[in-house]
Amino acid sequence: MGIFSRRQTATIEPTPAGGPGAPGAQASSGGVALDSALRDLTGQWTIDRPHSRVGFSVRHAMVTTVRGAFADYDSTLYFDGDRPSESRADIVIRVASVDTGVEQRDAHLVGTDFFDARRFPEMTFRSTSTVHEGGESFRMTGDLTIREVTRPVELQLDYLGSVVDPFGFERVGFDGTTTIDRTEWGLVYNQRLAAGGTMVSEKVRLQFDISAVRATAS
Repeated sequence: MGIFSRRQTATIEPTPAGGPGAPGAQASSGGVALDSALRDLTGQWTIDRPHSRVGFSVRHAMVTTVRGAFADYDSTLYFDGDRPSESRADIVIRVASVDTGVEQRDAHLVGTDFFDARRFPEMTFRSTSTVHEGGESFRMTGDLTIREVTRPVELQLDYLGSVVDPFGFERVGFDGTTTIDRTEWGLVYNQRLAAGGTMVSEKVRLQFDISAVRATAS
C-alpha cells in the first residue's frame, strides 16, 4: 500500500482512539465484515525497504517481459484496520533510480524518449479512496502523476499476512498491482516490428511489494 528526502523507512500513522473505528469494530464503513487479524493491524508501522519493492513489468518485442524497479523512493502510509476507507498512501519516486539490470536500457528510460528525468525527476502516486472488497482484498484509487500528467488509477491491494519474525518484530505484507497505458502519460516512444506489433508494449504493470514492521514507541 500504500509512496520527501531519501530515507529507509516510511510511516503509517496511528488511528485516533475511540469513535467508530475503536477496537472491536466488526465491519468496514462499506459494510463488509473485517477479519480480526486485519483489525489488529491498526497502529503505526514502518516500511522495511530492503524487503520491499516498487517495480514494473512490460512486454518487449511481443515475446518476452522486461522487469525493473526503482531504488530511490519515499512514501507515507496510513492503514486503519477498523475503517479501511481512512487508509491512504502517498509515494514519490525518483525516476532516475530505475534499474532493469541493463545499463544502456536504463539510460534510455531516463532520457527524453521516456521519463525525461532532467525535466521531470519524480513520479508520484497519491491515493484518494480505499475500499475493502472482502476478505483480504482492497481497492485503492489514486492519482498517478508522470511527466506532470495526472490521471486516476485503481490499485488492487492484497493483504498477505502477518508474522512475528525471529527478531521479535511483528511484520505485515501487502501486494499492490495495477496496469496502465503509458501513452496516457505521454510515454509514447516505440518502434514498429517488421512482422507487426511494437517493440515495447503500451501496457505496463506496476507492482508494489510492501513489507512493514510495527513501529515501537519512541
